[in-house]
Amino acid sequence: MAKLNIEQMTEVIKRQIESFESDAKLESIGRVLSVGDGIALVYGLKQVKMGEMVLFNNGLKGMVFNLEEHRVGVILLGDSHTIKEGDIVKATHQIFEMPVGENLLGRVLDPLGEPLDLKGNLHFEKYLPIERPAKQVMERGRINESLQTGIKVIDALIPIGKGQRELIIGDRQTGKTTIAIDAILNQKGKDVVCIYVAIGQKESSVASIVQLLNDKGALDYTTVILAGASKEGTFQYLAPFSGVTLAEYFMEKGKDVLIVYDDLSKHAVAYRELSLLLGRPPGREAYPGDIFYLHSRLLERSAKLSDELGGGSITALPIIETQNGDVSAYIPTNVISITDGQIYLESELFYAGMRPAVNAGLSVSRVGGQAQIKAMKKVSGTLRINLANYRELASFAQFGSDLDENAKRRLDRGEKTMEIMKQDVHELYNIETQVILLFALQSGLMDDLNLKQVKVLEDEIEQGLRIIEEGKTIRDHIRTTHELPEESLIIEFINRLKRFI
Repeated sequence: MAKLNIEQMTEVIKRQIESFESDAKLESIGRVLSVGDGIALVYGLKQVKMGEMVLFNNGLKGMVFNLEEHRVGVILLGDSHTIKEGDIVKATHQIFEMPVGENLLGRVLDPLGEPLDLKGNLHFEKYLPIERPAKQVMERGRINESLQTGIKVIDALIPIGKGQRELIIGDRQTGKTTIAIDAILNQKGKDVVCIYVAIGQKESSVASIVQLLNDKGALDYTTVILAGASKEGTFQYLAPFSGVTLAEYFMEKGKDVLIVYDDLSKHAVAYRELSLLLGRPPGREAYPGDIFYLHSRLLERSAKLSDELGGGSITALPIIETQNGDVSAYIPTNVISITDGQIYLESELFYAGMRPAVNAGLSVSRVGGQAQIKAMKKVSGTLRINLANYRELASFAQFGSDLDENAKRRLDRGEKTMEIMKQDVHELYNIETQVILLFALQSGLMDDLNLKQVKVLEDEIEQGLRIIEEGKTIRDHIRTTHELPEESLIIEFINRLKRFI
């Protein structure tokens, strides 16, 4: 009996030895030297990487932001008052990541991917690191498809292509955010995913934007990432990188994405704040030396993928606020040099009643013209130079000089062009209406109308293309072939509409 017990005990011990797993783990641990203003200086984390996530002993997360010889600078992703000197910090060996997935559409998130909209928990697909290298040149395709904004002056004169980076720049309260939001609203039914990144904006303003998107049915295909004015610089720094990471998830699935950064001026200020707190040497206007790299690595992630990789795209609309129209300041010149063109909004035009207040002379699109449909290219080809001639002629005519008939005709045409380019907030026009409207202008079919009648004809054209049979034929022809139908057909259609004026 005793012998049997010994054999049983031997078997039990063998099984335990075979199934033994050590609980001992090797961890990289450091201690907080000092903390304040959303920054912690940590001693002892010798194996961490730049951008790695670390955990404090109270569960608070941080991201490695500065690597020095004897210490590490960590930006805190939460309330710094809960951290004190001497607290333990653990390395996770994971680069900071953002949750992504289809179910994030229609939600309002913070830069960490936490919901802010009281709609319940997120159901995401996976995590992606917020810092990723931009797509290589050989992975990119040609920008050959237009992203229509519904804003006449932009679609005609400063066209944006899918995969382009087009800067919106201007003074405070000149309509920069309105243009970006209108571009989002115009993507309804066009299978374009939209991401609006609010950096340093008032929470009440962003709440109004979310409500507008919801009322217009645009929130279904839009994600809002909010790092409000009341949030620490840490969140404002992370917000655009979280946004573009989510955008890349959709792009890599073959979808077209429009992302708005509102605005990168405040993003640069947040980065300057963090850098100065970490003791980095200041450069021009106290910005750190790598401020150019900060925005270039962000905006370079916008791309049009090649057909082999699915053909998805990210179109970026970064916003920059200028002071007194000074586009030669440090941050504006940096971002202008990175982007593929800019939409310049002018205060003088805004207060003169020209809305949107786009200065067509200083605005440019370096890529979008290649993606513009042939019909629009044909009717808008001479529009820019005609507007420039009009401005020159108008400044000459204000001195009361006598003008010949040709000059009077050009002046009248220019006034009607300016009138056509005016557009109310959130009043969007499809590309077919814009093409026929500009055709009527360029062909002289509006020469016998006054300015009030021009606006009436504009409304008649929009309705005629939806209701009248020949209007539907013209609309469908432009929509399917991207070219103008027979000019005689358009002229007959417009003359028919003029009889109602």
